[in-house]
Amino acid sequence: MKITLIGLGTQADDLTRRAEKALERAPAIYARTALTRSFKSIEKFEVQALDALFSACRSFDTLNRKLAATVMDAAKTSDVCYCVDGAVCEDEACKIILKKHRDTEIIEGVSKSAYAAGLARLKSAQYSAVSAYDVKNLKSCRAAVVYDVDCEYIASAVKQTLSDLFGEESDCAFVRGGTALKIKVYEIDRMKTYDYSCAVALEEAEFLKKQRYDYADVETLIRLLRAPDGCPWDRVQTNESIKSNLIEEAYELADAIERGDDDGIEEETGDVLLQAAFHSVLKEEQGAFNGGDAITRLVKKLIFRHSHIFGKDKAADSGEALGVWEKNKQVEKSQQTYSDTVLAVPKNMPACMRAQKVGKRSSKCGMDFSSPRSASEKLDEEIKELLQALTGGDGNAVFDEAGDVLYSAVNLCRLAGVDCEQALHGAVDKFTARFTEFEKLAQNDGERIENMDPSRWDYYWALAKDAVKRN
Repeated sequence: MKITLIGLGTQADDLTRRAEKALERAPAIYARTALTRSFKSIEKFEVQALDALFSACRSFDTLNRKLAATVMDAAKTSDVCYCVDGAVCEDEACKIILKKHRDTEIIEGVSKSAYAAGLARLKSAQYSAVSAYDVKNLKSCRAAVVYDVDCEYIASAVKQTLSDLFGEESDCAFVRGGTALKIKVYEIDRMKTYDYSCAVALEEAEFLKKQRYDYADVETLIRLLRAPDGCPWDRVQTNESIKSNLIEEAYELADAIERGDDDGIEEETGDVLLQAAFHSVLKEEQGAFNGGDAITRLVKKLIFRHSHIFGKDKAADSGEALGVWEKNKQVEKSQQTYSDTVLAVPKNMPACMRAQKVGKRSSKCGMDFSSPRSASEKLDEEIKELLQALTGGDGNAVFDEAGDVLYSAVNLCRLAGVDCEQALHGAVDKFTARFTEFEKLAQNDGERIENMDPSRWDYYWALAKDAVKRN
């Protein structure tokens, strides 16, 4: 049988003539609730309100499923009209019915969001509308209307989301009944009363006056800086000229992480994002791609590589998950041989990091040392060859053998389960601390370290090691 979904609007006189005619000939009429002003427009009909389902359901997802099921069950024996406050497009139960019941007609009414936007006098004709019960899915937008703010708990969730998107000090309109009160976003959950008619409407401020910005704003700012009347420095930059900036900012972020400095991590994360946005805007100007293309590619790549989450692969632990990732990465990049994976390691990586990654990837085929001990034997061999080259006085041979020593040391550390890059950084930090203490101790005793004999060096170095260890 046919189901006619009718939006009653927000006021008692919003019912359309078309909807009224449908109700006049309907053998069965159901309404989501009788507790709204718009319900008054259908009181003259024989209507079964479904308010009892509200108290019987623990969540709105369950409620909407039961509302839809009730209407569809009724439609098994006769045509049915189902009336909802506001618009059909705003009602979740209606969406379920539209998806599951083929013979369905829609007669729309004034939406709750349009009514709230009008009362709030939004200047923007384009705004995002969302139920307060789905507010977590609201994205960055120029203006927003959130309806169904019917209790303090939901109001708190709305406040949090809008604070994240627009800023807690931003002005907004709190709509209740037929009035709109100008408040700050942080006041949304401080109203005295809430009911079905409550909504919040707001729009973003001018660019320079916004309290909150998003990634799109970063790209907008870069475009402004690169405009003919923009910043002379930004206007002349290229991908090549700023590539080192990205590396520098990445190191500064890593340094903040190592210091455990949350404020620094926040700042440096923004600086890294700036570099990524700058590169994408430059490529957008060249017609190669834009930031949206890069982000889309990233998300698709992550979905593909996490086939143990979004596909049929399985991973019981982090090791198996990494294996799935590497397998999918090879497929994605068309890497058919072990050499392909080795050649894919970027040449401009820090040498120690690159050496460890090359050693790890080449070992996948089984060509590796059997143990850290066997790797240490290779290191001994390479050190002897370096000493022989030094004895021979051949500079090219010394250079070559020194590289072999370093690469062998990396392999030994890799097989020992050590992150070589971090280990070397740690060793340098340790030496720096000891050397600084060594010089301070010697100078405190009136020594000039450049004039000391080896025995005095050893003496103060031992003191320095002990002092650093205690600290």
